[in-house]
Amino acid sequence: MTDEELLLYARQLLLSDVDVAGQRQLKQSHAVILGLGGLGSPVALYLAGAGIGRLTLVDGDTVDVTNLHRQIAHTQASIGQPKVISACERARAINPWITLSPRAEFVTETTLPALIADADVVLDCTDRFQTRFLINRAAWAAGVPVVQAAALGLEGQLTTIDPRIPANPCYQCIVPDVGDTEMTCAETGVLGPVVGTLGALQATEALGVLLGWPDRMIGRLVRFSAKTMQWHSFKYRKDPACPVCQSSL
Repeated sequence: MTDEELLLYARQLLLSDVDVAGQRQLKQSHAVILGLGGLGSPVALYLAGAGIGRLTLVDGDTVDVTNLHRQIAHTQASIGQPKVISACERARAINPWITLSPRAEFVTETTLPALIADADVVLDCTDRFQTRFLINRAAWAAGVPVVQAAALGLEGQLTTIDPRIPANPCYQCIVPDVGDTEMTCAETGVLGPVVGTLGALQATEALGVLLGWPDRMIGRLVRFSAKTMQWHSFKYRKDPACPVCQSSL
């Protein structure tokens, strides 16, 4: 690492749970961020600041004025710009010593396996159940851990899926396939700080996964209510009938 990098990470390097060895580990890591909206914005900026050596940013959408109250990687000047380009510019302004790979596309069953094949962690920052199920299947097949968050209205939730241990549960073990019946923030609304809170936690959890910290969010779901300012934690187990992960036992 250069002197400039060491200065950027100075406060992080003081932590015994990171230190120089951990910082080198982060520099050698590759994180794939799927979705650069309300969740993906803080995730991208915090992981860039933390020194993840390679960030692949994936989103096929463009910035709209209605995004700006919550999607902090974008500004008024970004309106009409691809979200991945806007987010890359903000991330590069924080940390010019990392590799940023923007992919202006929506994930599909065909393209996703190649996108995450060499990832060390995947951040699921998407907003549709069918996309989350797709990510869960592809990541489980590739053996790549996924930090998954969701937010709607005044509430949000967070969990981690880690297929590197076959006995771990996957996303579909806790969330049944709901088909196409789902609500989005465009229909129900969402409070900006709620997605910001969950995105910050998502970035923190990803750093914990990459650094090998114990007691990750595997088999555990945390829910947050902004209205009551309360957190609830639930444990869940592998579903022996799960069509995605049960065959790995």
